Amino acid sequence: MKTGRLLRWLLALYTALVFLFVFAPIVASLVFSFNSDRFPTIPLGSFTTAWYAKAFSNPEAWDAALRSLLVSSVTAVLATAIGFSAAYTDYRYDFFGKTAFLVLALLPPTIPLIILALAMLGWLSMFNASGMTISIIIAHTVLCAPFAMAVIRLRLNQMDPNLEPAAWNLGASEWVTMKSVVIPFTLPSIIASLCLTAAVSFDEFAVAWFVSGLNKTVPVVILEIVTGNIDPQVNAIGTAVFFVSITLVVIAQVLVLRPARKPDAA
Repeated sequence: MKTGRLLRWLLALYTALVFLFVFAPIVASLVFSFNSDRFPTIPLGSFTTAWYAKAFSNPEAWDAALRSLLVSSVTAVLATAIGFSAAYTDYRYDFFGKTAFLVLALLPPTIPLIILALAMLGWLSMFNASGMTISIIIAHTVLCAPFAMAVIRLRLNQMDPNLEPAAWNLGASEWVTMKSVVIPFTLPSIIASLCLTAAVSFDEFAVAWFVSGLNKTVPVVILEIVTGNIDPQVNAIGTAVFFVSITLVVIAQVLVLRPARKPDAA
């Protein structure tokens, strides 16, 4: 009993330390975004919102924010559509080369981002498509589709395999079954996928920096602001980006962890 209690306390302490390690820099950035001093030092200066005013009046930051919203929204839709198709293919069908298909489908997140960025830059340059907003969307879709596939495939694992055959036996076509059975069942994971892939795309820097050209996203603008300069407005921008991203991730997490509703007893 004492050993079990000690292990629980150690686990709780370890978890607290992990959260502290992860979130301490974010909390520091939040605190310094309201600090009147230009340099992030202790003791703090007076409370101010001047850095937020400066960031929100920066036309380059607004342009990057709107572009990031456009890129992340389109990427989320495309990646979720591709991820759903790949997840359903894996769930429903057995075919020659399925293992290779899964390996290739889940490969992009395992590739170092710099390598992936260089590869996407070279590939897009072959079609004179680099340096445009569509370039970022294409690259981010490649990066995010495996996340969508994993989230939706997890939900499909919870679906009764007899639901579709039952619908077919009742006369429903495959498309009607997809619309009336599969999509409603996987809808929470589809929404979670949209949120998660949007967050990944909104925060991604390396690939966007290589393929964006002059069409900068928020992470690229943040790098340019801090390069050779200490400007506290990056704390304000970073805090805003963090709250957007964490909101999307929390929504996705809640939807993914929500258990599938069991059919009502007759």
